[in-house]
Amino acid sequence: MAVKSSGRPGSRPLAEAPHSGGSVAAAGRSTAVLDSAHIGDIQGAFGTIHLDDDAPRAGWRARLATLLAIVGPGLIVMVGDNDAGAFGTYTQAGQTYGTSLLWVLLLLVPVLYVNQEMVLRLGVVTGVGHARLILERFGKFWGAFSVIDLFILNALTIVTEFIGISLGLDYLGLPKIPGVLLSAAVIVAAASTGSFKRFEQVCMTLVAGSLLLVPIVVMVHPTFGQVAHDFIVPGMPAGSDLSKVVLLIIAIIGTTVAPWQLFFQQSYIIDKRITPRFMKYEKIDLWLGIVIVIYGAAAIIAFTAAAFAGHAEFGNFTDAEGVARGLSKYVGKTAGVLFALSLIDASIIGAAAVGLSTSYALGDVLGLKHSLHRKISDAKGFYLMFAGVLLVSAIIVLIPGSPLGLLTVGVQVLAGVLLPSATVFLLLLCNDSQVLGPWVNGPILNAFTSAIIAILVVLSLILTAGVMFPDMSARMVIDILIGGGAAFAAAGAGFLIHHRLRPPQDAPQAIDRSGRSSWRMSPLALLTAPKLSAGSRIGLTVLRTYLLIAMILVIVRVVQLALGHGSAST
Repeated sequence: MAVKSSGRPGSRPLAEAPHSGGSVAAAGRSTAVLDSAHIGDIQGAFGTIHLDDDAPRAGWRARLATLLAIVGPGLIVMVGDNDAGAFGTYTQAGQTYGTSLLWVLLLLVPVLYVNQEMVLRLGVVTGVGHARLILERFGKFWGAFSVIDLFILNALTIVTEFIGISLGLDYLGLPKIPGVLLSAAVIVAAASTGSFKRFEQVCMTLVAGSLLLVPIVVMVHPTFGQVAHDFIVPGMPAGSDLSKVVLLIIAIIGTTVAPWQLFFQQSYIIDKRITPRFMKYEKIDLWLGIVIVIYGAAAIIAFTAAAFAGHAEFGNFTDAEGVARGLSKYVGKTAGVLFALSLIDASIIGAAAVGLSTSYALGDVLGLKHSLHRKISDAKGFYLMFAGVLLVSAIIVLIPGSPLGLLTVGVQVLAGVLLPSATVFLLLLCNDSQVLGPWVNGPILNAFTSAIIAILVVLSLILTAGVMFPDMSARMVIDILIGGGAAFAAAGAGFLIHHRLRPPQDAPQAIDRSGRSSWRMSPLALLTAPKLSAGSRIGLTVLRTYLLIAMILVIVRVVQLALGHGSAST
């Protein structure tokens, strides 16, 4: 039963207003929100908060009711991240190297929070999607690039989700063609009711489905002391090929921190109508999601490692279906069935979230109505894009001879190449005072995010090199790590020396963070062009050059693999 934080029933949507290019009025003032459906009552899966409800949250019952109404975006984006690709990557890590790479997940916790907390702030404060902000603040090239690369990457990612569904269906002995098409139809139907609340209730049911991993852990009962040790203490698998281990670590990072998450969470928060007043509740929602995604990833690695340890299949990973069969063989049929159901559940919620991130971004940039609060007849373009990308991806999986293996490789590589650029724009937007006002980043957060970007760029270089040179040696990996680290250390030292010798003429003003709960970005048309420093302009030019070269090289290599080895399949 839904918990309502206000005594009055029903929804109070704002009267219809312009939905593209202009602004929407709320509470007597103009905002940057582009679709009038994005202003109104917060209608969550477990509660409703009315637009004019400004009562203080006194007592734990009132705060709990508010949290229940707000919770959703963080849980969905994080659980959706443990999708089919994640199942494949985590099981490969466990079956090949045991629990020795669990520490990577712990290191990813602050990265996940920092990245998603920044888009959380952008969504709540601006009311404008990530792609549209990039277009408006950095020009047509970067705006078009962000949408096009997101569309391509997301389409490939959704293909991998349907691969996951097909593998789960195969293991369960269910027909693949009707099962995959039915899954696509269910996802489209859940999103197309015109009720945001109903869609979120479906997603929260799928979130609950991710808990099917818990009984598998209980049945396998891995050595928890070893799991805890490897989760906290970094180490490399003994006697392993360093280059292969590093590439798998990059795959873990790429599947845990993906570009679509940034676009989805920002737009979904906007569509849910969350305002700065409820920022702290949404941060709790995000932390709940991070805990679940890290637990899920650690559980998959741990029970896969324990189930295959000492058996011939250890070190010989095939795919997620092979893991299900191994669990059935060495643990019991129930474990295999639960794993297959978890895989299908994860793939469905992943496909829904990734598909929505695409539709939200295109709707934002093209000026279309783009809200789950609208019925199909009121947002035809938004729903057509959502249904189209899902159905095309499902059909690709069902076509005999489709190069599914190459598509999966393409997803991992493109995600690794594009993630640094997505984080760069995220950092720039979160330092734009016209966009975030009193919510802009502080110096410590900027320093941490800059370090993350440097690490991601170096790992992206290794990933690109690994695709171009499949037999890449450990020496090459070490050289890239040392060279990239030295280059960024020199750049950081040069930046500090430059600022020490030639400090800015205009000393930065202290940020007035009072009144943050009511501050919203002004309409886009009223914002002046951002003033980028010389360093930022040079950095963007270098980034543009690197991305173009890396993507061309990756595409050439994938084509060579397709022509040289024929169609791959999983």
